[in-house]
Amino acid sequence: MRWSDIQDIAIELADGKQDVDPRYVNFVDLRKWVIDLEGFDDDPDRCGEKVLEAIQAAWIEEVD
Repeated sequence: MRWSDIQDIAIELADGKQDVDPRYVNFVDLRKWVIDLEGFDDDPDRCGEKVLEAIQAAWIEEVD
């Protein structure tokens, strides 16, 4: 997975972090969780706020 795989990341987070409400996740934690996902293989420094916002929005949509 890469940072551009927004939907795949959101699905993995929804499955792996079922006890977390994505509406209240801070970007520091979100970035770490994405980097720690099994199968994630991208440069950790290539992520910006817009990407994290997109991941968070997709995650919210995934759990609703």
